[in-house]
Amino acid sequence: MSNSEVKRSGGQVLVDALRVNGVERAFCVPGESYLAVLDALHDVQDEIDLIVCRQEGGAAYMAEAYGKLTGQPGICFVTRGPGATNASVGVHTAFQDSTPMLLFIGQVARDQIEREAFQEVDYRRMFGQMAKWVVQIDDAARIPELVNQAFQRAISGRPGPVVIALPEDMLTDLVQVADARPAQRVEAAPAPQALGELQALLAKAQRPLVIAGGGGWNDQAVADLKRFVQAQNLPLAASFRCQDLFDNTDPHYAGDLGLAAGPVLVDAVKQSDLLIVVGARLGEMTTGGYALVDIPTPKQALVHVHASAEEIGRVYQPTLGINAGPGSFLAQAAALQAVRPAAFADWVASLNSGYRGNFETPRSPGDVQMSEVIAWLNKTLPADSILTCGAGNYTGWVHRGYQHRVFRTLLGPTNGSMGYGVPAAVAAKLTYPQRTVVAFAGDGCFLMNGQELATAAHYDARVITVVVNNGMYGTIRMHQERTYPGRVSGTELHNPDFAALARAYGLHGETVTRTEDFAAAFERCQVSGKPALIEVQVDPEALTPRMTLSQIRDKALQAKR
Repeated sequence: MSNSEVKRSGGQVLVDALRVNGVERAFCVPGESYLAVLDALHDVQDEIDLIVCRQEGGAAYMAEAYGKLTGQPGICFVTRGPGATNASVGVHTAFQDSTPMLLFIGQVARDQIEREAFQEVDYRRMFGQMAKWVVQIDDAARIPELVNQAFQRAISGRPGPVVIALPEDMLTDLVQVADARPAQRVEAAPAPQALGELQALLAKAQRPLVIAGGGGWNDQAVADLKRFVQAQNLPLAASFRCQDLFDNTDPHYAGDLGLAAGPVLVDAVKQSDLLIVVGARLGEMTTGGYALVDIPTPKQALVHVHASAEEIGRVYQPTLGINAGPGSFLAQAAALQAVRPAAFADWVASLNSGYRGNFETPRSPGDVQMSEVIAWLNKTLPADSILTCGAGNYTGWVHRGYQHRVFRTLLGPTNGSMGYGVPAAVAAKLTYPQRTVVAFAGDGCFLMNGQELATAAHYDARVITVVVNNGMYGTIRMHQERTYPGRVSGTELHNPDFAALARAYGLHGETVTRTEDFAAAFERCQVSGKPALIEVQVDPEALTPRMTLSQIRDKALQAKR
């Protein structure tokens, strides 16, 4: 008997809609507002793996990381009110990272709407500017239609999050309705004349630069990007936290346009006469606070390729706008005849030399040299290892010193959200259990979602977390010293023994106070047979890879004199 011939609860119809769309894993914090969904998931445990998390922010981060890794929408279930507000951090991350994600929120019963019932929130207003679409399903018979639309919106055009509110009583209604077909990915393709215009611009260029980033990438698009760059002999830079779109050891690689961007690359963007931007929005972090490219009309010729027509011309007026996804554009661009590759040889070599020169950093104060720690990991870890991080100055060492060689080996939020690294690492390890997964976190960053170590222990997700402890909110302290030198306020931290905390969760814990002890500690973590954590205690003076805390303060004081 088919599903269309039997009555099912709204919860069952919803879970069947997930199955139709190939969902294999979902992340949640349980709530009484969607018990009917949890009950329906009980019957499909062999098909959908339900990961129970410790806080809704962690669950939403895990769903976002899963969506980023797989290209399929990450699925998250949370309860109403506080559950939804906690999960909003993951929705914001998914929106700015262009990651497909569905957040399902239990809602108050339909007959209680607009009474400010217990934990009631209007999610259309709450998430209106934070998601691609927000919908409340009031009729269980419409679940197949509206859930299919949610999947469709999440994966089409510029990928992103969709929020679906589920009134509690709707989920227990019995309805007779047919399932919809799976959502189908739709991607715009470039017009034929656009490729000819691109070749014409390359024929005139002296200093072209490709910038790759954004969402909607897959293995084939990454392979075609490499073919295009190598055939035309172009330098390539990654947008903020998109370094894993291109092999960082390739001689065409110029570095990443983020917080760790080197001076040669920053100058190259300014001096370039042709920017070919594929997938990236050219946001604040990638453009150095919108200072590297003039608004609204860049002085460089600009080819902007983006899956969303609304993004083209939104901030920068392109010389040539191409409404196409990375995959469809690069499949054609990679097949183009090389225009004049020999003309760009010196330009490519100079930018790659600048990238490699950016590895060099002065010795930091203290007994731990984070640059040497990252260099050891860069040399030692398998190429397909996945690195995750949240936000903080510690990421400067990671992004500056680690070379990504394989697609989807970096999970970091482009919205600079703290607390992302640990839950993202748990999701990554559950998705690819055979791969090495290393989470980086500062001491402030870690304690925002460190409780998800309990989730790692629960599901035996053997991640290795590296907590870089300098006893402060380091990034804020850096800005504080630059703006209000010597006036420390609100940035100091008193921390627990992180290694002991890890052991309390059932993990293997290590503490490192000297550079030379890190390798052995990491290797003990690898063979421990359980998730692990290394607390790396760094000198508070070691605030950035190139400048100490005192140097930043002294420079600011001199500027004020």
